[in-house]
Amino acid sequence: MPIENRPLREQVKEELIKRLGRGTIATNEPINEGQLATELGVSRTPLREALITLEREGVITSDRGKGFRFTPLSAQEFRDLTAIVAALEALALESSDPERLRATAPRLLEEARAFSAPQAPHDVIERYDDAWHDLLLSGCTNDRLMKLITSMKVTMHRYERVALGDTDTLERSAVEHERIAECLQRGDIDAAVAALKENWNSGMHRILEHFKD
Repeated sequence: MPIENRPLREQVKEELIKRLGRGTIATNEPINEGQLATELGVSRTPLREALITLEREGVITSDRGKGFRFTPLSAQEFRDLTAIVAALEALALESSDPERLRATAPRLLEEARAFSAPQAPHDVIERYDDAWHDLLLSGCTNDRLMKLITSMKVTMHRYERVALGDTDTLERSAVEHERIAECLQRGDIDAAVAALKENWNSGMHRILEHFKD
């Protein structure tokens, strides 16, 4: 695992998520911390820190005396996660300064129209969607809320990667992001919130088409 200039536990955490998405980590067996630390080329301390973080985010569970294991996937949990993230992002949008939202709307609209392909590899869509939603909510000053959203999305991405894989092509609807931006340009926050929730709901259904419960 390449070493970067940021906390090692964060790098370990991201590597574990990637391996889970590629299907190279068994999800039905306890995690062998010693073996995994050796594979990653790190000590057990940053590995355990990463595992504890992932446990807080719902990606793994721990049993007393039995160590960590990855939480089983289910279509219903993915539906629940989507509903939670949609509600949290709606709250963040409602908490943002209206003038900041109106000022950001033209760029949101421009970027939504720039990435208008009806289909794209999942990893491309994931990076674009994360960046677009980060910009959308950049005016929210509730740090705790934003950290919670980021944490929940980690677990959601796990489902998406297991269901699809990074290179699998996924249908998307660029018009959903355009609609949100257009509502913000008009200063209609309520309509933007409704459009945001619909964006999450339709995205959930597109993922579930590929998910095997």
